[in-house]
Amino acid sequence: MSIVPNPYAKTALTYNGRPDIDLAAALSKVSPQAQGKIRKSAEDFEATFLNSMFSQMTTGLKGDGPFGDTVGTGVWRSMLTEQYSQTVAKGGGVGIANDVFRTLILQQANNSTSPQRTTP
Repeated sequence: MSIVPNPYAKTALTYNGRPDIDLAAALSKVSPQAQGKIRKSAEDFEATFLNSMFSQMTTGLKGDGPFGDTVGTGVWRSMLTEQYSQTVAKGGGVGIANDVFRTLILQQANNSTSPQRTTP
């Protein structure tokens, strides 16, 4: 049994190769449950983006490839590109999820520490 490393474990505390002090401080203000949800949301966002990119890559294909030129080719190709995008995103992706995760954590930490406004 092998353990798959968390793609955010090393990158969560660095930004552009430097220690990310802002993110470290923000992570201490956000609950582990919220961090998990934010990680999942960031990964889902990257998978959606990759799915859009992969589907654009296969738009012009006709006849060749694993499905040939049958009536159901479009459906099968869309399912294949969806699986490709989810697999790539779960395997570390192309880096979009890390930036989305960082941004959402920083926003969540700022929202939890900013004073609540009252309207007159």
